[in-house]
Amino acid sequence: MNETGTLRHRLQGMREEAAVTQARAERTGDPEERGRLERKARKLEFDCEQESMMAAGDIYPPE
Repeated sequence: MNETGTLRHRLQGMREEAAVTQARAERTGDPEERGRLERKARKLEFDCEQESMMAAGDIYPPE
């Protein structure tokens, strides 16, 4: 698999993990656990977006 395919595969995995985590948050009855899972899902989505933009050359990584 080439570099682009590897990145695409990793980003897709991160998106899927974020979706699964968000679904778990929606199903839980514990407000603390829901908040923790929602934060984790948002962080995964943010990280995925950042990596995608860096790969596209839209932003540069922090120094």
